[in-house]
Amino acid sequence: MKANWIASFIGMTAFAACALTTPALAVANPQPVELIGDVKVEKVVVENGKETRSWIKPQVVVPGDRLTFSTQYRNTSTDKVDNFVVTNPIPAGVMLAPDGAATFDVSVDGGKTWGKLGALQVADGKGGQRAALHSDVTHVRWTLPVLNPGTTGTLTYNAIVR
Repeated sequence: MKANWIASFIGMTAFAACALTTPALAVANPQPVELIGDVKVEKVVVENGKETRSWIKPQVVVPGDRLTFSTQYRNTSTDKVDNFVVTNPIPAGVMLAPDGAATFDVSVDGGKTWGKLGALQVADGKGGQRAALHSDVTHVRWTLPVLNPGTTGTLTYNAIVR
C-alpha cells in the first residue's frame, strides 16, 4: 500500500509541475521561462551476468528505488533572463540520493536558508547541532545566471524512495 501511495504522490507531483506550464495558464499569466517536470525510476535487469539500466515512468515504487526528478526549462520570451531560480521541493516519500547535491544548493529547513549540503546544520535533538545529511534535505535549487531567448536545458536530481 505504501508503494502505491508513493507512486501516486510522485505521479501527482510530476503532473502538477507539468500542469503549471499548459498553454491555457500561459495565456492567463505569461511567464518568460517554461518549466516542465518529470520523474523516472531506475530499473536494473541482469541477464546472462550483464547488467542493464533503464529509466522508466514509475508505476509502482518501493523503498530503495532510485528516482530521477528532472525539470526542463526554456526561455520562451524574446528577452534575456538573468539569474533565473528553479526551486524543487523534495517529496516527503523520498530523500536526496547520497550522490546528489554537488551541482546545486539545498535547503534543510523548508526553503528558508540555502547552501551546499556540507555547510548546513540541523538540530541534533539534544539541544545542539549536527551536520546536515542527504535525508535532511527539503528542497533543491539552481540559479541559472543567463537564459538567452530560446535557451533550453534540463536540471536533475536523484532521490531514493524511503
